Amino acid sequence: MPTLLKLRLGVSDDPTAFQPSLNDCLEAMLQQADLLVTDMLGGLVAACSPRSPRRIPGFQQPAIQAAVESLSANAEAVCATYRTELTRIVYEGGGKEQVNTELLRFEDLRLFEDAELDQSIEVARAQQEVSLAVDDVLPALDALMSTLLGWRTIQPGLNPLRPDAFVHALQSCLQLHVPDAQVRETLIAPSAGLLGTNLRRLYRELTDFLRSCGVEPAVPIGGRVQKGRGSSGSPVADSVSKTLLTLDRLRKLLAGDFDARPRPDFLYTVPASMAMLQDMKQVDALVEKLERRPKPPPPAAPADMLAEPEPPAPDAATPRLGHQLGEEVVRLMFDNLAQDPRLLPEFKRQLQAIEPAVLKLTQEDSRFFSDRTHPARQFLDRITQRSLAFSAEKDPGWRRFLMTVEDSVRWLGSKVVDADTFGELMDHLNEKWVDHDQVVLQRREEAARVLLHAEQRNLLAQKLAAEFMRATDGLEVADFVIDFLRNSWAQVVAEAELSCVDGSSDPYGYRAMVDDLIWSVQKSTATRGRAKRLVQMIPGLLTKLREGLNRIDYPPELTARFFNNLITIHRAAVHEGRDAVSQTAAEAAEAQESEFSDSMQEAAALWLDSREALESGYLPDDALEPERVASPEAAQEEQPAPAPVRAGDMQTGTWVELMVNNQWIRAQLTWASPHSTLFMFTSLAGTAHSMSRRTLDRLRAQGQIKVIAERHVVDEALDQVAKAALKNSVDGKGQP
Repeated sequence: MPTLLKLRLGVSDDPTAFQPSLNDCLEAMLQQADLLVTDMLGGLVAACSPRSPRRIPGFQQPAIQAAVESLSANAEAVCATYRTELTRIVYEGGGKEQVNTELLRFEDLRLFEDAELDQSIEVARAQQEVSLAVDDVLPALDALMSTLLGWRTIQPGLNPLRPDAFVHALQSCLQLHVPDAQVRETLIAPSAGLLGTNLRRLYRELTDFLRSCGVEPAVPIGGRVQKGRGSSGSPVADSVSKTLLTLDRLRKLLAGDFDARPRPDFLYTVPASMAMLQDMKQVDALVEKLERRPKPPPPAAPADMLAEPEPPAPDAATPRLGHQLGEEVVRLMFDNLAQDPRLLPEFKRQLQAIEPAVLKLTQEDSRFFSDRTHPARQFLDRITQRSLAFSAEKDPGWRRFLMTVEDSVRWLGSKVVDADTFGELMDHLNEKWVDHDQVVLQRREEAARVLLHAEQRNLLAQKLAAEFMRATDGLEVADFVIDFLRNSWAQVVAEAELSCVDGSSDPYGYRAMVDDLIWSVQKSTATRGRAKRLVQMIPGLLTKLREGLNRIDYPPELTARFFNNLITIHRAAVHEGRDAVSQTAAEAAEAQESEFSDSMQEAAALWLDSREALESGYLPDDALEPERVASPEAAQEEQPAPAPVRAGDMQTGTWVELMVNNQWIRAQLTWASPHSTLFMFTSLAGTAHSMSRRTLDRLRAQGQIKVIAERHVVDEALDQVAKAALKNSVDGKGQP
């Protein structure tokens, strides 16, 4: 069988002498985009031919045949579209605007229209076809690509050549060239199957090539490769049969369509909160949709006007289906929570004890599924999020937290379970936690005020630095003076202006003396009377400089050499060239190159004094340890990584594990500065750990910050329920 990939070897007789880069692999695969599409189109044409052995009965419809003929006739344009879209997805992380089964969220499902549901099922079926084709070869490629990406363990979700990239490119291509949604839905799964056949060959050839070049595969997480997990993540495990749960039924449950009786507070069961709908400008559309819904006829008046109206029949199909579906969602949600490795075993046992109460509540109140502010949802959110503060049962505060959860379980067991009961329970928990939370909040606010002031000073210092640089344009000023002005002295002037309460722009004269400093060190100012003026100026100038630096407690190591060089130049200027030794020393000082590299300049541009650093737990960039090579044991412990997230993209509330003093601690991102230059993490005990954006990015790159949870644990558990519903929809389960 001929090979499909045309891969370059650096030395023909020694493949291992050439080490391919990640870009080499991507380029080689992207060059095969036309081949993938051409073979796929050939397969579709054969499926439409009545006499072909590969004939598909469903493809004999006129609309399908017309679409395939159009694709074949415009094969060049179709190939170009696919190649362009695939390149964008691979290199730019595109495709996020498409419905992605990995990003399907429970809370978003309520906003889905019928077309969006069909699209999500359409893509999932296509992904299933490709996954079946490449299932046996993908794990090996994931291991090698993870190595090229710099990971020690296999990270399937980070592979830029993962199957869903090819599927999303296919979906975008068909959307452009096959406008009929029903026809496209019929075509996409067979098209993906045809594409997957060649993709399997490409994966295998690329794997063989990387191995021949000496690329070592990454270490499997847990010590073994699991097939079929290329980009799909862990499968949803559950203890109930998923015969009812489909996307369409789940959406109806969120919309309240399965309620046995109309509730007076029905608006709380609509597919989204009003705030979200206002943001999306869909309020009017929602109201019109609700008004178009058929209203149930009023019940007939009983003969006896005082008699109680008859309750609905207990065997009514809609209420029974709604109850069964709600029960299935709750059980799946708690199953996912029980398997969450971030939750400690004892806490999971308490969640098990809470499940019956939540199940009983949802049978009477479906708002639990659609309203994130429902007291029961808030209760589960609060306890699960708070539990993330503990990584082990020996952590300080764990026993106290667990006792409050156990108390909640007893509370639910002693009362009639409804929304009000959970509301009372939330009040009870708040009373238990209020003293501790107030202390932590006060510490956090104090640290945030310090960091906010530091960011304001640093931003102002950057503007002042630019102003000082303009003042030196065209003048012969030594580099060390320029470094001092744009770093040390800019901070001094910025702090003076921020601390001034009377509105003065230069309360201590620090800004005005910049011109004097520049004049005193210029080579071209050897005018008559300069020495006399310098003698009069220098003592006050040096005193003012030291006073300003002491005011902000600026590190002496950053300014000591500046004073030595400055005094050397001043001494030579005062002697007006009559002292050869002083003149030589001055020329040497002026000739020194800048001590500030680009990285040092960036670090100096964001600086905190010792008091600010102490109060905010600031971790300076130069305190970081150099990147270390982990032991094999550490590699085994490495967890699957999410897609790379820059510091500025990390949301407040994210839980992380942070390496501090050679120990891992659990902390939460509780504050980010308005300009995203400073970030503060806080442990449950209230200890703050703050850092610059640069430090945070570097820590993440070195694996010294691990993201534990970016969203609420309960939301993630419900997202897994939505994915299970999607899987059932794709597999055809839930059909009457």
